[in-house]
Amino acid sequence: MGSCAGSRRLYGVMAQLKVAVLFGGRSGEHEVSVRSAASVAEGLAGHHEVLPVLIDREGAWHLQTGAPAPSGGEPVSLSAAPADRGRLRGSGGGPFVAAPDAYFPMLHGTYGEDGTVQGLLELAGVPYVGSGVAASALGMDKELMKAVFAHAGLPQVAYRVVRRGEDLAGLSRLGLPVFVKPVNLGSSVGVTKVKTPAALLPALELAFSYDRKVMVEAGVEAREIEVSVLGNEEPAASLPGEIVPDREFYDYESKYATDSKTELKIPAPLPAAVCQAAQDLARRAFRAIDAAGYARVDFFLERGTGRLLVNEINTIPGFTSVSMFPKLWAATGIPYDALLSQLVRLALARHRERAGLRTERLG
Repeated sequence: MGSCAGSRRLYGVMAQLKVAVLFGGRSGEHEVSVRSAASVAEGLAGHHEVLPVLIDREGAWHLQTGAPAPSGGEPVSLSAAPADRGRLRGSGGGPFVAAPDAYFPMLHGTYGEDGTVQGLLELAGVPYVGSGVAASALGMDKELMKAVFAHAGLPQVAYRVVRRGEDLAGLSRLGLPVFVKPVNLGSSVGVTKVKTPAALLPALELAFSYDRKVMVEAGVEAREIEVSVLGNEEPAASLPGEIVPDREFYDYESKYATDSKTELKIPAPLPAAVCQAAQDLARRAFRAIDAAGYARVDFFLERGTGRLLVNEINTIPGFTSVSMFPKLWAATGIPYDALLSQLVRLALARHRERAGLRTERLG
């Protein structure tokens, strides 16, 4: 079995900046976001001044001191007016209390990963880490994501999107098992593996409790492969990793439970040709949705056929101590703190480029 080479270029750190880390949020992935933010803040702290900003479950913003915490902090707000230059105001539109140089959204799921916060940051005219409004929305909405992937010619599993009250007769063509999941959510929240016809309706009801659209995907016998992508116009792909779940599929508990026995194989034991194909598909998926900064692309490597199938792209992948995105880049040659500084650098570069674009018609 051959091996796959990854980029070994090391990125240096940059001058100290004030970086506001946005975390929490109005999402079923609130707890995961808090965990990710704690790791990100710790990694940034060696080279930047970190301003943790908790967005609580009701959507209120709280500026904290020290490490990100699940509660507490001074109430603040961010105005959409560019004249404020991204500064945070105190409660009730009071005086400015912080002036971040850049924002680092570490918000998983709805109202954070889906383009909503990115829209606010765009209106405010401030640099921020990660993809823009359109790419974030596409990455979050699996129906739109898969349509764009299909247009780009990327291989995928068979699927169907259903809305409440629609005829379910056509789902039988997908066979069994199938995976039922909310269209707009991540971290395997609300996902069910359905192996019998009787289990389908309860699985749909669970998924509908999180979203108005539900995706039903054909199950395949496959290995789970992931590739991290980093960059703006010329994205680089990491070495692939493999997820070996400790249960029937890679569900929420398998990902985050303290007693999880899920194994991460980094790098994945793959022939060089398969590794390179995964890296190429990851870059193509990244470009297909016009992503920026970073993302993680997940694949199925079908047993028997050896087909690589694109499952999804995550524009704000997990950043906890056990998350694949930073682990894959560490194995590829970019350590955690340098990776975070590179993400801030990419955010500043993208902001400068967008700031130079025309917003008014000449003549």
